[in-house]
Amino acid sequence: MRSSSRILFVDDEPLTLDLVVENLRGEGYDVRLVSSGTDAINEARNRDFDIVITDLSMPDMSGIDVLDHFVENCPETITIVLTGYGSIETAVEAMKRGAFDYLAKPAKMDELILTIKRAQELKELKDENLILRSQIQEQQRFDKIIGQSPPMMELYRIIGRVARTDSTVLIMGESGTGKELIANSIHYNSARRQKPFIPINCGAIPEELLESELFGHEKGAFTGALRDRRGRFELAHQGTIFLDEIGEMSPKLQVKLLRFLQETKFQRIGGSRTIEVNVRIIAATNKNLERAVAENEFREDLYYRLNVIPIHVPPLREREGDVSLLAHHFIKQHCQKKEILQKKFSTAAMQALEYYNWPGNVRELENVVERLVILTEDQEIQLLDLPERMRAQPQAKTCFETHLQIGDQGINLKDTLDELENRLIMEALEKAGGVKNKAAKLLGLNRTTLIEKMKKKNLQFPTAS
Repeated sequence: MRSSSRILFVDDEPLTLDLVVENLRGEGYDVRLVSSGTDAINEARNRDFDIVITDLSMPDMSGIDVLDHFVENCPETITIVLTGYGSIETAVEAMKRGAFDYLAKPAKMDELILTIKRAQELKELKDENLILRSQIQEQQRFDKIIGQSPPMMELYRIIGRVARTDSTVLIMGESGTGKELIANSIHYNSARRQKPFIPINCGAIPEELLESELFGHEKGAFTGALRDRRGRFELAHQGTIFLDEIGEMSPKLQVKLLRFLQETKFQRIGGSRTIEVNVRIIAATNKNLERAVAENEFREDLYYRLNVIPIHVPPLREREGDVSLLAHHFIKQHCQKKEILQKKFSTAAMQALEYYNWPGNVRELENVVERLVILTEDQEIQLLDLPERMRAQPQAKTCFETHLQIGDQGINLKDTLDELENRLIMEALEKAGGVKNKAAKLLGLNRTTLIEKMKKKNLQFPTAS
């Protein structure tokens, strides 16, 4: 990365600012100074920054608020926080909320510059991931790989590395996560991109037919074999063959596949001629193959032959923020495909989609969106238009469902409302699995407000993040 990375430095102490700017500019950095969180946000509206360094304690806006703004609105910007009070608890909270690192004030210049260089490396990696994602989509000529969550960014990085090799790949993930799209991406970003990509679903074809599909057959090899037929391995010569649902393959075919992987040679069913092909193998499964090996359902030697480079595709429930991206992509796609006037989701409907667990992953989401495009009459899809199992997700109990009553002795309204608020906060955290950002949305709050309330009330949730 260039040494002139754009840095925004936020601190209300003039002496600190002058000292830091002099040193950083001496190192070749392009530094912009502001003395308040408000000025920092205004500055970011007019200019992009690679790195933001902010003090945690400022009069008009805390450094945490500045951090939250950049994490939410400028996710590609790296944020470093400074604390003058040695408060490890506050600094750790900043790290949980997306800060790259924290330094105690007064910061030593060599330590600050080292931290900035590490932040530069991360920024460079993020930029490369975005470029790679763009290249993947351009080269494949489709944009079905959608996602900007950290798990997906890591997946793009792995695809780029793996595509440059010719190694066998085993893609693992739940049904509906898009394993074939990943295999496509690897092939079309490899040196084999001009050659065939041949997929076959090993779980959808009966054993007696699958062997013929893979290896081909000679005329008269069995009843119905009226002519010679090339199998998928021959068709994929110099290209890639994608063996989907490899965990469903029968023991007999596992032996034959293992032999092919060892020798890259085979014979058609009923034939005597040895055929040698050059293909790359990409396999995929939604099964736990290690467990299948332990239970003697899958050959151990074949497993290790396939598992040269393992790739784990994250389920949709672990891809925070990607549901809305996918939903908007699918609604646009299906409206165009069906020549329907463009529709959109209401805020409540989108929140429900975001909080649903998606056991069927991306495939389930696309099917739901297609159904909504067809069946919803209005241009805006409302919460009540969603399937019932999804409508129930973001709904928290309301005050009217608590059955509060005023007895003869009356009640302490302040204490009662305080207790009710505590209970609703904890219930929202439980529904959100401890993820404060989701819990805040369930309560109609921003994340900062929720955290401040929890601190004030001394509320803790064991898996909070």
